[in-house]
Amino acid sequence: MEKINNGNLYIVATPIGNLEDITIRAINTLKQVDLIAAEDTRHTLKLLNHLEISKPLISYHRHNEDVKTEILIKELKNRKNIALVSDAGTPGICDPGEEVIKRCIDEDIKVIPIPGACAMINSLICSGIDTKEFTFLGFLPLNKKLRKEKLLEIENSNKTIIIYEAPHKLEKTLNDLKEILNNRKIVLAREITKIHEEFIRTDIDNLINIAQNLKGEIVLIIEANKEKKENELINLTIEEHYKHYESKGFDKKEIIKKIAKDRNVNKNEIYKLFINK
Repeated sequence: MEKINNGNLYIVATPIGNLEDITIRAINTLKQVDLIAAEDTRHTLKLLNHLEISKPLISYHRHNEDVKTEILIKELKNRKNIALVSDAGTPGICDPGEEVIKRCIDEDIKVIPIPGACAMINSLICSGIDTKEFTFLGFLPLNKKLRKEKLLEIENSNKTIIIYEAPHKLEKTLNDLKEILNNRKIVLAREITKIHEEFIRTDIDNLINIAQNLKGEIVLIIEANKEKKENELINLTIEEHYKHYESKGFDKKEIIKKIAKDRNVNKNEIYKLFINK
């Protein structure tokens, strides 16, 4: 029996501010697909009107991903081509998209990237901080335990760190960073590609003093730990390594995972050493 071809899912990057920052390929894709799945249909409609494109829209956001993923998969299996867009930038990067992409891969439905704007990359390349290696952490967790883990990761990382933050949470995040990083070099990029685009290249102390009145979309680029504390941990004895994480408030299971990761060994090897601890 001849296999019935599915439609394609196109992951289309849209402007993060300046409406001119959209590729010819993205415009043509939006013109040619049968349906556009949008994080906020009202927001996307403004872009489509600007581009003089008229297409059916379906809402696809964090709170309806489960239900709408099934609808999109059904449409794709009916040979409909679908474009997935977020409110700004590249879908799936701190935006909806990951779930439907995974389902498409499971269902053997083709997923096609249509590249374009991404706030973290454009912030990084203009930051003046090392771009050779970097880690993107998205938004820091609100859960205290998970947040502590991420802050510890930032503290020990010998790579540039990039995080997103909302203006009303910026001051708290900077104070959390100050507590664990002291006064490391940091760059705040806000309103990238928009009228009030700004880069503040400074240190954590100074940024805390001016953060209260900052508005807009914010990206923080944090200098790597030049002391390379990760290597220092490897040079500790296993017992010292354990006590290091114990003093940070992690439980036994978490500590074993972290030691295994630091030393690049199987966690079962570490577990055997502390089985009776």
